[in-house]
Amino acid sequence: MKFTLSWLRTHLDTEQTLDALCAALNRVGLEVEGVENRGAALAPFRTARILSAEQHPNADRLRVCRVDTGLGEPVQVVCGAPNARAGISVIFAPPGTHIPGLDITIKSGEIRGEKSDGMLCSLRELGLGTEHDGIAELPDNTTPGQSYSNYAGLDDPVIEVAITPNRGDALSVRGIARDLAAAGMGHLRPWLAETVEGLFPSPVRWENRFPEACPWMLGRTVRGVRNGPSPSWLQERLLAVGLRPISALVDITNFFAFDLGRPLHVFDAGKIAGDALVIRRGDGETLRALDGKDRVADAEDCVIADAAGVQSLAGLMGGEATGCTAETTDVFVECALFDPVRIALSGRRHGISSDARQRFERGVDQALPVAALEAATRMIQELCGGEASEVVSAGAEPEWRRDAKLRFSRIRDLGGLDVPPDEAVRALEHLGFAVRTRDEASVTVAVPSWRNDIAAPVVLAPRPAGDAAQHSDTLADAVESVRAVEPEADLIEEVLRLRGLDSVPPVPLPSLSPVPLPSFTARQTRNAVARRVLASRGLAECIGFSFTARDNAARFGDTPDSLRLLNPIAADLDQMRPTPLATLAEAAARNLARGQQAPALFEIGAGFDQTGQRTVAAGLRIGHAPRHPGRAPAPASLWDAKADLLAVLAALGVPAEALSVTADAPDHYHPGRSGVVRQGPKIVLGRFGELHPALVSAMDLGGPAVAFELFLDAVADGKKRRKAAPNLSPLQPVRRDFAFLVGRDVTAEAVLRAARGADRALIAGVSLFDVYEGEKLEPGMRSLAIEVVFQPRDQTLTEAQLEAASARVVAAVGKATGAVLR
Repeated sequence: MKFTLSWLRTHLDTEQTLDALCAALNRVGLEVEGVENRGAALAPFRTARILSAEQHPNADRLRVCRVDTGLGEPVQVVCGAPNARAGISVIFAPPGTHIPGLDITIKSGEIRGEKSDGMLCSLRELGLGTEHDGIAELPDNTTPGQSYSNYAGLDDPVIEVAITPNRGDALSVRGIARDLAAAGMGHLRPWLAETVEGLFPSPVRWENRFPEACPWMLGRTVRGVRNGPSPSWLQERLLAVGLRPISALVDITNFFAFDLGRPLHVFDAGKIAGDALVIRRGDGETLRALDGKDRVADAEDCVIADAAGVQSLAGLMGGEATGCTAETTDVFVECALFDPVRIALSGRRHGISSDARQRFERGVDQALPVAALEAATRMIQELCGGEASEVVSAGAEPEWRRDAKLRFSRIRDLGGLDVPPDEAVRALEHLGFAVRTRDEASVTVAVPSWRNDIAAPVVLAPRPAGDAAQHSDTLADAVESVRAVEPEADLIEEVLRLRGLDSVPPVPLPSLSPVPLPSFTARQTRNAVARRVLASRGLAECIGFSFTARDNAARFGDTPDSLRLLNPIAADLDQMRPTPLATLAEAAARNLARGQQAPALFEIGAGFDQTGQRTVAAGLRIGHAPRHPGRAPAPASLWDAKADLLAVLAALGVPAEALSVTADAPDHYHPGRSGVVRQGPKIVLGRFGELHPALVSAMDLGGPAVAFELFLDAVADGKKRRKAAPNLSPLQPVRRDFAFLVGRDVTAEAVLRAARGADRALIAGVSLFDVYEGEKLEPGMRSLAIEVVFQPRDQTLTEAQLEAASARVVAAVGKATGAVLR
């Protein structure tokens, strides 16, 4: 919100300085964002008159001028302007003045042997124009010695304040003046609109078919007007706040939008088709707005239409077809109330950010339309002439009147300041609140019409009768408390604002715990751990779209129509991906096509299926590892993918003993070289393996390609308990190898699990180190070799104890899998 100091003083009777007013605005919550004061830089410049201008004796293009500065004896100035001559009024800069247009500071001196005590200036040198043909010439009747900034009206600072969304009343010069007057910075000047007598019935009437969007509208016709440029005082005010003067009729409506916060609109009555303006919903019609853009009004838009169609987007912008021009002689002045929410939504849909929208969506004074229409009519007659019709209206003034209660003790409880009750009541009265009742503990006030931000009390439902009343007492008391607190908090804010927001003591929020609570949720922590582990294992992170081409998504899972995009950003991005592996494979293919030999990528992102969305950590390795001296490059294998997956699970605290691997990976994996990692029989944590050869060929992935997918949402949150110190034994472990003959249908996992359970107190670890299938074994059989680590705790194992423990391992494995010792 911008306004000039002189404009503010039309509503505020004050002798306070600009700095004091700005400080007060900041104190009451209207933050000053900037002050533009062109007059401050031009303060040294004075009006003057050239008494004589003689040719310089030593320079053809210079003149020696005697100048009356109005400040004493004439001074001598050497000037090179071609229009420097006796008798003209000019702008004089005394020595020591900074010239903003040249960025220099002048001083007394001699020019070609002649003394010069100052400078005669052009507007360009003052930074006020572009002309450079000579010095500026002022009117002949200009009195020497005046401050030029004051003479030219440049000493009127422009103040810009930030307005919070709840303070629609502060989007007016009068509203800001009201706050400053209440803060003790002056007195609010009385304002009363003089009634204009209607001399004839208005040929244009209102018809309201959309009362939900526009509860009340007023208007009147003014005929016989002369539309032309507005007077200089009005143009200067509009220019100061960033508005371009257009014509007197349009400038008047813009003036009242800033002066009173009351948007208005004028229609050229001669261009209105029919005898009525209709408030209704849009119907898909196209309107050429005043900004020259075409906009289509739909059923959610409130429009003003005549018999020819839509002529205005109500509360946002008028249309070109009924706009006022220099030929306009009859106008219809519109003054209406519009629903703030509908205005805001329509403004967003159409991309309109007008001064009218800014005010309507924050709420305007609901009792002002009658007075505003009279004031606008009076100014139209003063500036453009004409005679006014009777006022026509539709709808009625809304029931805005409401009361709010303030308990004096709550100012201290909620605001932290001890404000005497008399001071609190006086502050509210200065802001326009009228006292209804008052006692020692509280005051009830009537909320003024311009304060839409002061909340209406909560309506308390009647208490039920009978047994239910017993259960409603607590709820009723709670609602009664809310009923008072919501508007009461608004009143407390008003009292504190006038005391000064900078006087409210800062109070830290109560500490919930001596130790700061974690800032990450369990899900965020899992994602961060997985990201760190995978990056440390040499995989580069990708961030891809959550959608891909339908045919690509089909390679990695189902593609139901429910997951197809109706309006994709590109034709080949029309399906939600079943797994991040789908987009990783595309990224890897692009890297391979550009010469990257062994891409290793991962992504933590969303995968989608018919059950919903889940977070997946997916990784992909392709090709051979980099070559090193003395070592052949190794191709990526399913064991690499499994190791990546298990490393993340280990970092997330999932015990390896709780995991099992089954051979039922989905179709995008190699059927014999893949697996599914489970925790228990039902929980699937992930899957890994080589990608299916057909998929590798279809996507041009080249050499061996292995991948894994870890379902992070399936990983249980770790228990929040302190871990005990590890129970390390001082005795050396003993390692024994066992080779078992088993059927090919027996998994290594089953053998490892059985061996681990043979003696949990003594066995510290079991691992597989060899698998053999060959002609030396019977058909259908294979050899699995495992290493078992025995860790004694109390004493060194004897040979007999070691043999007994080994026998228990053989027996447990044989019983569980049918294996025999090789």
